[in-house]
Amino acid sequence: MATNESVNIFSSASLAVEYVDSLLPENPLQEPFKNAWNYMLNNYTKFQIATWGSLIVHEFLYFFFCLPGFLFQFIPYMKKYKIQKDKPETWENQWKCFKVLLFNHFCIQLPLICGTYYFTEYFNIPYDWERMPRWYMLLARCFGCAVIEDTWHYFLHRLLHHKRIYKYIHKIHHEFQTMYHFLGYDIPLNPLNLIPFYAGSRHHDFHHMNFIGNYASTFTWWDRIFGTDSQYVAYNERMKQAEKKTE
Repeated sequence: MATNESVNIFSSASLAVEYVDSLLPENPLQEPFKNAWNYMLNNYTKFQIATWGSLIVHEFLYFFFCLPGFLFQFIPYMKKYKIQKDKPETWENQWKCFKVLLFNHFCIQLPLICGTYYFTEYFNIPYDWERMPRWYMLLARCFGCAVIEDTWHYFLHRLLHHKRIYKYIHKIHHEFQTMYHFLGYDIPLNPLNLIPFYAGSRHHDFHHMNFIGNYASTFTWWDRIFGTDSQYVAYNERMKQAEKKTE
C-alpha cells in the first residue's frame, strides 16, 4: 500500500512538473547546445568525453565558483562580508593551498574520474542528445547526488576527527584551512541560501574556526540530527547577545 501511494505521489508530481514545463517559453539556447553536443559525439570517443570532458568541466566549475572569493580580497567594500576578519590572506598560504588543490585534483580525483567511462558502460547510460533526461529530472538527480555526497562526507569527516585519527591528518587540515579563510565570505544575495537546509559559508567556516562540529558539506540535517551543531548554535547565540549589548 505504501509503495503504491509513493508511486502515485511521484506520478502526480511528475505530471505537475510536465504541465508547468509546457507553459514555459522554448529555451533559445537548446538548439545551439544540441548542435554542440552532437558535434562532441561525432568528434570524440565516449572515453574522451567521460574522462577528459569531465575533468575539464570539473576544473572549470570548481575554480569558477572559487574566483569570486579570491577576487573579494582585493575589493575593500567586500571586507565587511568576510567572516573571520582577524585572518588576513597571504600569498604564501594561498600558494600552498593552491598546490594542495592541484595535487588532490590530479592525483586523487582524476584517477576516480577515469572510472566514469566504465561506470556509464556497465550501467548502459546513453550519451546521445535524444535520450537526455529533461531539465527537471536532471535537477532531481543532481539534488540526489548532493544528498548522497553530503551523507558520506558527514560520516567520513566526523570519523576522521576521532581523537585516534585526527592527529595524523591535522597538518593536512590546517593547509586546507587557508583556502576557507580567503573564501570565507557570507554574501547576503547568495542564491544558494534559498535552498532549504543549505549549510552556507558561515556553517562551514565555523568548523574551520572551531574544528569540532558542523561536519556536513552541503546540508545541515545530519549535524542537527546528531547534535554536532550544538557548539555552532551556542556560538551564534553568544554573538547575538554581544551585538545586543553593543547596540
